[in-house]
Amino acid sequence: MGLFAISDLHVGHRDNRAFTEALRPESADDWLLVAGDVADTAANVLWAMELLSERFSTVVWVPGNHDLWTVPSDPVRLRGRERYEYLVDSLRALGVHTPEDPYPLWPGPDGPVAVAPLFVLYDHSFRPAGTSTKAEALAVAHAAGIVCTDEYLLHPDPYPGRDAWCRARLEYTRERLDALDPHVPTVLVNHFPLVREPTRILRHPAFAQWCGTEATADWHVRYRARAVVYGHLHIPRTIVVDGVPHVEVSLGYPREWGARPRPPEGPRLVLP
Repeated sequence: MGLFAISDLHVGHRDNRAFTEALRPESADDWLLVAGDVADTAANVLWAMELLSERFSTVVWVPGNHDLWTVPSDPVRLRGRERYEYLVDSLRALGVHTPEDPYPLWPGPDGPVAVAPLFVLYDHSFRPAGTSTKAEALAVAHAAGIVCTDEYLLHPDPYPGRDAWCRARLEYTRERLDALDPHVPTVLVNHFPLVREPTRILRHPAFAQWCGTEATADWHVRYRARAVVYGHLHIPRTIVVDGVPHVEVSLGYPREWGARPRPPEGPRLVLP
């Protein structure tokens, strides 16, 4: 039994859709963690997740920013929290675990591990050097022409902004994680990195402000993580922070993975 993870499938792209169609578990007992950005439309998200839920023993999903977009071509016109709740309800019907469900226990060889799917956004606290406020950080990004599409397609309704939505999600998620058995280790799964370190190598540093929040910087220690799984950056690699591996599991766009020396091999093994 393996605990595998992947993210940023972006199945609206033909080559990524074919890649997703070819995904198979190595064993009938394998779990799959899907760390967001499955697709830009609700129908494509549900198509991919239904496919994966039929193949893997247990499937866990967290939303990425693309999953929450309301694009003009999507007949599902829901925005913000209503869109998220629509996806949660739809995925529950497929038997997929979401951030709103009890955290499932993966029966690892060294004892159970609580797999915690998180939905924590960003709050512009990963600011560019020399800035001290969200307004200053956004001004730097606009001046450089590096502005995340979320500013136009990821609506925060009913919150006044995505940073306010982030604060609400942080409070809700902390309460749930604090209630876990303190003797049980975790695997924390979020679309955005929980620490800032992975964003240090971004080609455009101003983009980091759409990549997470400083409020989660100690969660891998505080919540006894065996591993942290994330995506979003399209830079698949593993870094170790405080002895905990932080594993970026994204596929990314065809122009990105197609240019690499080796083709992507499928989900990454997180544990054991």
